[in-house]
Amino acid sequence: MFPKNRIRPHLFRGDAEFKKLVEKTSGKLLARGWKMACAESCTGGWIAKCCTDQAGSSEWFERGYVTYSNQAKKEMLGVDSATLDSSGAVSREVALQMAEGARRQAGVEAAIAVTGIAGPDGGSPGKPVGTVWFGWSLPGRSDTEVKQFSGDRDAVRRQSVAHALAGLIARLDS
Repeated sequence: MFPKNRIRPHLFRGDAEFKKLVEKTSGKLLARGWKMACAESCTGGWIAKCCTDQAGSSEWFERGYVTYSNQAKKEMLGVDSATLDSSGAVSREVALQMAEGARRQAGVEAAIAVTGIAGPDGGSPGKPVGTVWFGWSLPGRSDTEVKQFSGDRDAVRRQSVAHALAGLIARLDS
């Protein structure tokens, strides 16, 4: 047991980076008068948490969907059952449908989606632990990207949150 008021530093690695990414994201969204939503699987709501840590986030952050199960992806985001069956939850097709579904369901201009294998189990030769698919959807444009992250479950999830936010910033810049 840790003494009261003692912070365990290893639990807080990366928070400054998340804060900077959220500040950039919010600035770009506010400048356009846009709101965003996120659809998260392996990050379990961490993107939404980082966004809502910023005071005033209700002006640009609409909602987050934690769609960990395939059933949640189908019910909350409209991901197609046939796509889940043919491509698997960790795929380009599902990331794209998650992003587009979050944008549509939330009625926002920007959406982020993340689906991956954080580990330590669940990987396969074709999709090893650390495989994460990202989707971004903006008006008239949706795209995806896959990354292979290393490290333990926490490291994969942290890298995924940072990459998802950085990816939205890049797309808002282009």
